[in-house]
Amino acid sequence: MTNEGVTTSPRFRSLAHPNYRLYFAGSLVSNVGTWMQRVAQDWLVLTIPGNGGTALGITTGLQFLPVLLLSPYAGVIADRFPKRRMLQVTQAVMALAALALGAIAALGVAETWHVYLLAFVFGIGAAFDAPARQAFVSEMVGADDVANAVSLNSAAFNTARLIGPGIAGLLIGIGGGGMRATGWVILANAVSYAAVILQLRRMDPAGLHSPRPAGREPGMLRAGIGYLRGQPKMLMILVLVFFVGTFGMNFQLTSALMATDVFGKGAEEYGVLGSFLAIGSLSGALLAAGRARVRVRLLMGAAVAFGVLEIVAGFAPSYLLFVVLCPLLGVSVITVLNSCNALLQTESDPAMRGRVMAIYMTIVMGGTPIGSPFIGWIGEQYGARWTLVVGGVLVLVGVGLAVLVRSLAAGREPSAQAVREPAMLPS
Repeated sequence: MTNEGVTTSPRFRSLAHPNYRLYFAGSLVSNVGTWMQRVAQDWLVLTIPGNGGTALGITTGLQFLPVLLLSPYAGVIADRFPKRRMLQVTQAVMALAALALGAIAALGVAETWHVYLLAFVFGIGAAFDAPARQAFVSEMVGADDVANAVSLNSAAFNTARLIGPGIAGLLIGIGGGGMRATGWVILANAVSYAAVILQLRRMDPAGLHSPRPAGREPGMLRAGIGYLRGQPKMLMILVLVFFVGTFGMNFQLTSALMATDVFGKGAEEYGVLGSFLAIGSLSGALLAAGRARVRVRLLMGAAVAFGVLEIVAGFAPSYLLFVVLCPLLGVSVITVLNSCNALLQTESDPAMRGRVMAIYMTIVMGGTPIGSPFIGWIGEQYGARWTLVVGGVLVLVGVGLAVLVRSLAAGREPSAQAVREPAMLPS
């Protein structure tokens, strides 16, 4: 396939767009740093005396709480201002939060409240970054290549997930496994944000498919919510990703607890779990990139598979079998997320896309402050295995509720159609 003077295979066709190539390269570097920090931050929490599953859950919850509180308003801002400029600011905020946490840990003086506070600050930057970044995809590649670009973004993210945790685990192990070692890994992530900022600045604005920024109007958030309420398929997606994101996608927490409490492993083996999960996620993203269209049947089947696999993983009798199940979990969950993301972007009005993606990100990520402490509590009260079993069961409950919500919402459509259709008939 040829586009803008560059020949690519259909699976990688979005890379034919120069601006997207810049973005893809920068985000790949930054994502490696992000995954290194995720492992290092969890390990940092566990190195502080007295901390366990609850502290891990609170840290993760605080990092995602701003997404729950601020993302809807961030979507309004994303529709009102140039997204390329907004992303440079949000990336800088996250870099500063990582720099502060890494420095405190590297000096050996980190306390639990330091981690809590800086995780929350990092989450503020992420809350404003996510909707702008998601909506910016269509501006870089155009409507025809949105689904492909979403899949390639996931491929970059999960390539980083494959590389980052392993590097982090190795470096923490080499550094002695203590607090100072985690600090240097987090500092490396702070530096990685420069790659994204630099590539954003290098983009050609004339090559972007940017809609005219929306003017400031009262009720913009309510208008976005009202728009979604009239879309049965979108409502189904939002219900589904709430359960997947809130109760199913707690891999940072569940993998750490399984590695340490159930299998008695260290930082290196914990990093391996993240890497094997990424093998599946990367495979799922590349498979999605080759699909011409996204089907709802595939989405729902992947969600069911994800729930079942989580339950099976919870009962895994050995570390080796748990490692083998991780790629299957990765394939299923990334298929769910990519399908949801692509369907929302391709079917939403461009003028509403920032708000639509903000509400989506609020639900898929913002449920974590609810789910992570709950799953952490389950782990402490009933054992690490039940963090996966309960999560998988609730994902399956979410699939059923999503189908029900779509049926009920679609049932309201015929009456509206009946009002409109007579005017469309020939006289």
